[in-house]
Amino acid sequence: MKAKKKILIVGGTGFIGYHLAKKAIKKGWLVASISSTKAKKIRNLKKVKYLICDITNKKKLNKIIKADYDYVVNLGGYVDHSNKNKTFKSHYFGCKNLSEIFLKKNIRSFIQMGSSIEYGYLKSPQRESMKCKIKSVNSTYGKAKLLATHHLMKLYKDYKFPATVLRLYLTYGEKQDVNRFLPIVINSCIEDKTFPCSNGEQFRDFVYIDDLVNSIIKSLQNTRANGQIFNIGSGKPKNIKKIIQTIKKKCNGGNPQFGKIKLRKDEIISLYPRITKAKKLINWKPRISFEKGLNKTIKSYYGKKN
Repeated sequence: MKAKKKILIVGGTGFIGYHLAKKAIKKGWLVASISSTKAKKIRNLKKVKYLICDITNKKKLNKIIKADYDYVVNLGGYVDHSNKNKTFKSHYFGCKNLSEIFLKKNIRSFIQMGSSIEYGYLKSPQRESMKCKIKSVNSTYGKAKLLATHHLMKLYKDYKFPATVLRLYLTYGEKQDVNRFLPIVINSCIEDKTFPCSNGEQFRDFVYIDDLVNSIIKSLQNTRANGQIFNIGSGKPKNIKKIIQTIKKKCNGGNPQFGKIKLRKDEIISLYPRITKAKKLINWKPRISFEKGLNKTIKSYYGKKN
């Protein structure tokens, strides 16, 4: 009888971690999670072994990681623009600590969740071959993510550490945190609230949670992903104003006040990737259209049929 695969999900209590854990359990894998806090009731899965640890504490992290794992996925990190030091430490040193611990272990794959923000002001469609520079990235979070990417690519180059970076665009779906863009708009429209928003001229790229999880699974199971960076998005940018108007129509309510929130001076108007590399190397592409994903999201969040 084949031994079951073991996966450690760092940040397994979050939105993405919850859905990844569900998929891994369905595949028959043994799942463990490391997070700094306990899982919320709506994201608590009986078959997951939950461990509590701050990944910036390498000494404690070393003690808590006792089992051997086939796969490690790092979704961990803290984002608070008012606490730049904590944000930087969790996303850079957290990744560095994990990779250095697993460098000494025999793992098949280490997935780091990167971000589209690593591209800074580089023009869309953004490609993995573009040279990202720290000085072009305008946030602490983005700088930490890019430095983590550089660190992992060097580990692959020097030691063949099986690292892959997935540069994620905007993801959405069931059980997403309510303070994110789509849940805020959906909730406001369902409750027929007046809510402020920008003029909506931005274009952004969205990928449904199931498609994102599939990109992680495909990367874990394909050695061609080792040492690679992949853009994970739809490659089809959507206009923010049109999205808000669509949700308003589907929910039959809500009063968006366009222009009430001013665009930042450094606002990037159009942000979307080219995703041909992921298609070519790991045979991944999104399968759920934005319209279908949005309908599923509204229905699953609020029990409405659209």
